[in-house]
Amino acid sequence: MAEQLWIAGAGGVGREALDTAVAAGVPVAGFLDDRAQGGTVRGLPVVVPAELPAGAPYLIGIADPAVRLRLAALLDGIGGVARTLVHPRALIAPETELGPGCLVMGGAYVSSSVRFGAHSQVHYNATVGHDSVLGERVTVYPGGNVSGSVVLADGATVGSNAVVLQGRKVGRGAFVGAAAVVTRDVPEETVVVGSPARPLRRSDQG
Repeated sequence: MAEQLWIAGAGGVGREALDTAVAAGVPVAGFLDDRAQGGTVRGLPVVVPAELPAGAPYLIGIADPAVRLRLAALLDGIGGVARTLVHPRALIAPETELGPGCLVMGGAYVSSSVRFGAHSQVHYNATVGHDSVLGERVTVYPGGNVSGSVVLADGATVGSNAVVLQGRKVGRGAFVGAAAVVTRDVPEETVVVGSPARPLRRSDQG
């Protein structure tokens, strides 16, 4: 029997990761979550992340890239092994490389010759075009459309139903808002919204 997977995060993305594991036939031991420790989620126990057994496989089911960075450091430090999980109804084209700890949900399409860094996520019904490069802890939310030869730097996020056009770069830690259309490169640590996507003004952030 395969070794059981632990999912870090018992919230919405964590439960969707569980759905992915169930569909893929991957047994799950439980969840790792400080806030829900001692309880159960979907009938599985929830313990603190520090209680991950040494050598156990884990997947981080949390959308926030900064939290993924912190948790990966903790779990790797106590001997955990990052596991990549792909839904059987996702399509991964040839010559694509998924780094450790990646999550690809149902209905996602990843085209040819794409490279993923560790702990990146492609949510349901999202697409990633040919020859794109995703850094570590990248998130493509449901329905996001990343065109070919795009670079998404470490910690970048593409919001639901957003589009990143061919050959563009989204910088480290940048956030593309829902339904935005990226027609030019996005600087690091910048939030862009609209069509065409523009940086969010401070006055817009309330």
